[in-house]
Amino acid sequence: MSPNATDSMKSNLGEAGGQLRQAAVDAGAALKDAASAAGAELKVGKANVKADLADSALAGIAAAEDAGGAAREQVDALMDKGRDLIDSAAELIRERPLASFGVAFAAGWIIAKLARSGDK
Repeated sequence: MSPNATDSMKSNLGEAGGQLRQAAVDAGAALKDAASAAGAELKVGKANVKADLADSALAGIAAAEDAGGAAREQVDALMDKGRDLIDSAAELIRERPLASFGVAFAAGWIIAKLARSGDK
C-alpha cells in the first residue's frame, strides 16, 4: 500500500515533533553549559577582585609607611633649620653683644606691656 497524504502528513508531523523535542533538549544543555561557564567566570572574577583589593591594601600600607618616612624627613629638615637659626643668633650675639642685649631688653619690655594690657 502506498502512503497517502494523511499518513505522510502524520509522519512529517511526528518527525517535526521529534526534531522540536531534540531542539528543546539541546537548548536545555546549552543553557546548563552557559550557566556553568558563567559560574566559572564569576569565580574567576571574584578571585581577581579579591587579588586586586589585596594589592590595593598592600599599596596603601606601603604609602602609609612612606608617609611616615616623609614626615621624619620633614621634621629633620625643620630641626636643621632651627639649629641653623640658633647658630646664626649665637653668632650675632657674639659679634654684637650690646645690640643683642638692647634688642632682647626691648622685646621683653614690649611683651611685658602687652601682657599687662591684656590683664585689664
